[in-house]
Formats: sequence, structure tokens, C-alpha cells
Amino acid sequence: MKENEISGKVVEAAIEVHRTLGGPGLLESAYEEALVFELGLMGLEVDRQKAVPVIYKGTRLNTNLRLDLLVENKVVVECKATREGHQIFAVQALTYLRLLDLKLALVVNFGKPLLKDGIHRIVNDL
Repeated sequence: MKENEISGKVVEAAIEVHRTLGGPGLLESAYEEALVFELGLMGLEVDRQKAVPVIYKGTRLNTNLRLDLLVENKVVVECKATREGHQIFAVQALTYLRLLDLKLALVVNFGKPLLKDGIHRIVNDL
């Protein structure tokens, strides 16, 4: 399955989670866990809270970053639950893509009344 197909499934699952949980108002971790469950129902492989190594001048630092979800080892998903979106979310997702040499990330902000307003696609040379 290609990145765009996977992202379509993620958006579909995120909409179902947002609708079923009643929209905004919960903690990010609740939406993240529900999204993992929904993606699993779709038969997709999901790694949750995946450690991302940071390499500095050829040396792996002791500090790892943690991305929320990696779907099918191809698409990074960052879950948020804030009233307002922030540019740092996109920057963070792009950093994960670069560190993992991946092409596509989605920032899904479940804190928006209309989820479509909280989904942002981030690309790295796609």
C-alpha cells in the first residue's frame, strides 16, 4: 500500500474516532489510543510511541524522540488535541520524516470542532 492510500485510511479512521468520541474535549492520549484501535480494525500495522534516534555528526545521541504513530512503516501520524493549531506541529512532523527518511506525515488535531480543519499533510520530497 502506498503512502497516499495509507493516509486516506488514517483520515477515515480519525473521522470515525472524532465522531465516536464526541469531538474535542479529551486528552491527546485517548484519541491516539482510539485511532490505533480503529486502524487495527482496518488491518493496518501501527507502531505507537515509536522511538526515533537522533544522529549527530555520525553519533547516535542518548536522547530519542518519540513519534505518536507510524502506520505501515510509511506514514507518520502526530495526534494533537488543542484548540489552536501551531506551526511547530508541522515542523515536528517534518523532522520525524527526515530522521526516518520517510515521505508523508499527517498532523491530526482532534481538538477542532470539525476534524477536517485539524488535518494537515506534511511531505518530505513526495
